[in-house]
Amino acid sequence: MDSDGTEKKTLTAFLAAQRASVKAVVDGLDAHALTTSDLPSGWTPLGLVEHLGHAERHWFQEVVAGAAEPLPWDDDHPPLTTPRSPEVVFAFYEEQCRHSDEVIARTALTAPPSRRHPEPLGEEIADLRGVILHMIEETARHAGHLDIVRELLDGCTGLGPR
Repeated sequence: MDSDGTEKKTLTAFLAAQRASVKAVVDGLDAHALTTSDLPSGWTPLGLVEHLGHAERHWFQEVVAGAAEPLPWDDDHPPLTTPRSPEVVFAFYEEQCRHSDEVIARTALTAPPSRRHPEPLGEEIADLRGVILHMIEETARHAGHLDIVRELLDGCTGLGPR
């Protein structure tokens, strides 16, 4: 395999691992736990999962590919919360990850984005490689947030088997 293919395979494996971490952290939480916040900022675990779906959609479809299908809903609610059910949010996240993987598969790592993200981050992201690295960081960061909230909710931690 060529070095570009090897690197893309490695980057996508790291992104997939972080996505799996997000799903593992919230696995087993009921709807009440997913939609309740004990944090001063008010974000909810389900709202954070939906946010990650929006991030996947934005970076890979809007920025890299240049277009995304319109969302089936308005986002007129506090940030990092959602009025949608867990089933809808998890399906949305899965669908956006699938679309992202399709964009990654058909795009060279060195391909510049079709559109720009607003500054200052937009100037830093020069190609698909940068977008994937950003999404690994974004997903890992929020998986950590979810880990902390999960421990506060029921004592489960990411430090070993759940």
